[in-house]
Amino acid sequence: MSRSVSMSLPVFLGVLVVSVVLHPVALAEAAWEEDGWLRTSFAKERLDLGDEFGCYGMPGLSWSNDPGAVANACKAYIEERTNASRWGVAPLSTFTPSTLTMSDHTKVASQGFVVHGDETNLEESAWHNASDAPVDVWDWYNLGRRGGSLEKGIASLEDLKTEVEMGGLVNLYWIGRVNDATVRHDRDVLTYLDDTPGIWLTTWGEAWSSWSAKRCYEYQRDVTEVDGRTVITFEALEAEACRAVSDGLPWNVPLTWLIDVEGVEVSNVSTANSNIGLPSIEGEKLAQEGWWQQTDGTLVLSVVNGHAVNITLNASDVEHDVLAQATFFNNHSAAVTVAGHETTDLFKWAKRFVDDTDVRFTWLVQPRPAETADAWIPYAVVGVSVFTVFVMLGVLGREGLGPMKQLAFRGESKKRYPEREIMRSLDADEEA
Repeated sequence: MSRSVSMSLPVFLGVLVVSVVLHPVALAEAAWEEDGWLRTSFAKERLDLGDEFGCYGMPGLSWSNDPGAVANACKAYIEERTNASRWGVAPLSTFTPSTLTMSDHTKVASQGFVVHGDETNLEESAWHNASDAPVDVWDWYNLGRRGGSLEKGIASLEDLKTEVEMGGLVNLYWIGRVNDATVRHDRDVLTYLDDTPGIWLTTWGEAWSSWSAKRCYEYQRDVTEVDGRTVITFEALEAEACRAVSDGLPWNVPLTWLIDVEGVEVSNVSTANSNIGLPSIEGEKLAQEGWWQQTDGTLVLSVVNGHAVNITLNASDVEHDVLAQATFFNNHSAAVTVAGHETTDLFKWAKRFVDDTDVRFTWLVQPRPAETADAWIPYAVVGVSVFTVFVMLGVLGREGLGPMKQLAFRGESKKRYPEREIMRSLDADEEA
């Protein structure tokens, strides 16, 4: 029994080494070079401004052959270098080609990617037009492309205006470079988006997290009278039951609540614990905490879950009612995202937008393919390493050590056996 185990061990080791070497992820890591900018303060600055990092793909891995492996490797690539957003660590957004089945998209979603785009050719969809509001989580596996491209010469300002005026989520396409050539962007499009009121400038994961929060929520409120004024303490709760609905994936983004206060003037909104006033967000287009009061008297309040605030009204005994969550941040009628596809060099893709616009980007990143001249080196190293291991096992086997000793002894016994037979034959002749 021990002899058969010893003889099968080299075969097992060989199969094990080959399986590791031929594993798609192991081979893929030899096929790319990282974007070092993701580890720098430049990436942190993009996050602080409100940008998001999602996935585009991984050189050496195929979406068609193994979408789960691509998603897993790309998620690790991002998380090992940067956060996905200022609101959360784990990436939520990814590009997927139009050839994947719903089963493939489910595998991608199992890695935590909840927004798949764009134009993935599934029957279910989200925001392909103004009335295509998502209802179920799988609708987000086919995010629409609305508003065209940001590329100069291709972008249509008139088409973009039409889509924004119709409302809903408008998702523009953008690619920063083609090979070594820089793709020029349309400044008129950015100017329009910056200057036009009623637009929430957001990203894929931020928009999904806001949508997800409307599927399940809890809040608590309390009313007190202080010096002739009504003070409403309001808190949107981080309910465990609601987090379980979406597997804890949504980021804790500011959610906008509409509160009827009978038209009474709101004098102040401050944090309940520290009494620090929240800023006015009237006209603001980037997600943040704050408040303002509409002309009809409705309070527009934007807070993250778990942050209790005191709302002070300039009257006593005021009745109030929490009407609903707004569809979009700050009760805007439209939301706009720009997806930066095939982002292999963040600095070259994003540097032109620094201090130039409030438009936010979902950077769909992927490593750069390895240079052809260097791509063979990891394979050569692996090959030499495997060869060296087997040579060492062979040397040890000749000394009677290690798992290959039985093979070495068997070879020697075959050589010695004929000599014994010859000696016996000679002895037999002498006796005769």
